[in-house]
Amino acid sequence: MKIRTMRYYLSEAFTSFWRNSFMSIASIATVAVSFFILGLFLIMVANLDYFADNLENQVQISVYLKDDLTTDQVMSVGSRLKALPDVKELEFTNKDQAMDKLKERMKDQPGILDALDGKNPLPTSYTLTLSNPEQVKKTATVVGQYDEVESTHYGQEIVEQLFRVATIIRWGGIALIIFLTFATLFIISNTIRLTVFARRREIGIMKYVGATNWFIRWPFLLEGLFLGFIGGLIADVALLQFYEFVTITIHRTLAFLPMVSPYPFMYQASGLILVLSMVIGAIGSTISLKRYMKV
Repeated sequence: MKIRTMRYYLSEAFTSFWRNSFMSIASIATVAVSFFILGLFLIMVANLDYFADNLENQVQISVYLKDDLTTDQVMSVGSRLKALPDVKELEFTNKDQAMDKLKERMKDQPGILDALDGKNPLPTSYTLTLSNPEQVKKTATVVGQYDEVESTHYGQEIVEQLFRVATIIRWGGIALIIFLTFATLFIISNTIRLTVFARRREIGIMKYVGATNWFIRWPFLLEGLFLGFIGGLIADVALLQFYEFVTITIHRTLAFLPMVSPYPFMYQASGLILVLSMVIGAIGSTISLKRYMKV
């Protein structure tokens, strides 16, 4: 493409932008609002997914042993547990340690401890932490079949509900983002169509005198890119300020709540939104032109 031709395309794009400033501002506002909403859902999905991952990674299996085991049998169980796939950490708790923990938790309710009458009914146990939380149920089933094991516990219902919620969040979030992307494309294409409609006679004349489709299309394509870029940039700035405010507020009031670090997450999200807004702006312009290119 010649430099002179490119200058013409750019000149036409900016001329159209200023000539139809009201519609251009409306298009930019539409892009900015649409992608700000899209960015909010992207942030929400990323943080919910991050929160679900944190909860999943904290799931542990408690393995309670029978009372009449020898030291060798207890150690044998520990060796087999450690050899299981996906076992990240293994913690051993004997009866005395379990009682000490119970006394610490129940120090404000001494009546419960007095009822034990000096006896220790608590079992020796192992606590497993897995690197792959989805293997918790399978691992607990396998360990529960050991002859030396009395029972296993991992909060079955809670874990299964957690996995269901995490799956819904991930797939529902993806579906929502796709829906908003197409909705934004529809809004932008209809907004830019107003600009194209205002120049329909000019486009018809250019077609009659022999102008190629791409010669006519490029200024509108560049205009769509420009509108998408400005709208996406405004959305990015607003999202960066919003997320910074939210993270600071949550860290001050709910410090225990895990959140995705703003950097580099927000840089990546902002880059994605900016590129997507420009692409959708260009596609919206192309869709808007399709009808008027048939002369």
